[in-house]
Amino acid sequence: MHLPTDSPAVPAGTGPALPERVVVRLLVALSVAAGCLDVLCVTRLGGVFASVVTGNLVQLGRAMATVDGRLTAAGSAAVGGYALGVTAGTVALPVARGTGWHRRTSLVVAGEAILLTAVAVAWPAVGAQPGRTTAPLLLGLAATAMGVQSAVTISSGVRGASTTYLTGTLTDVVRVLAGDPHRIASVAGSAVRLAALLCGAVVGTLALRFAPRWAPVLPMALAGAVVVAAAALGRGRREER
Repeated sequence: MHLPTDSPAVPAGTGPALPERVVVRLLVALSVAAGCLDVLCVTRLGGVFASVVTGNLVQLGRAMATVDGRLTAAGSAAVGGYALGVTAGTVALPVARGTGWHRRTSLVVAGEAILLTAVAVAWPAVGAQPGRTTAPLLLGLAATAMGVQSAVTISSGVRGASTTYLTGTLTDVVRVLAGDPHRIASVAGSAVRLAALLCGAVVGTLALRFAPRWAPVLPMALAGAVVVAAAALGRGRREER
């Protein structure tokens, strides 16, 4: 079952929604960005993720039990930043406006791209040198960007989609295939996002190995590319009408 891509609940002036098939592709690009950013954070910024809140809460609990101040700061920055990002994205894309990818959605992703740009700019002084005490600030920026991305994904109009926390996505794919392998087409988009996240992690790891100072450029560039592509496609749809 798919949600309609043109929702009557969306007020005039926001522009026509992009077709769901296009949004699905944009979400794949954002999944790659999340995988790349997460591997950078967990490797260089204190052992926590930008978007995997479950793992971060476990790490935060371990830090509290062992009185590990550095890990506590990192875990708190990640969880707090993610919550802040979700809040900002939800306020910017309220449920009352309906679902679908509109011009407002692209503006919110542009905000995410700005946060990732800040991460990329600060990275040479912080992320490229593990152990710096300023790492929680960078981690907070990265987590805020992923919180915004999660809010965007939920409001995108693609039912059940996720580009950051994909445990439920994997669970759904496996359940469908275990129950009826012939229904693979119904979870193809979810499987592609899982693969995209994995590819992002692979690329991020290679970037850390061969060009560590430039590693955060990929997630920043992907978010920016999504904004540009969505704007171009949205303009085309408005001209058609």
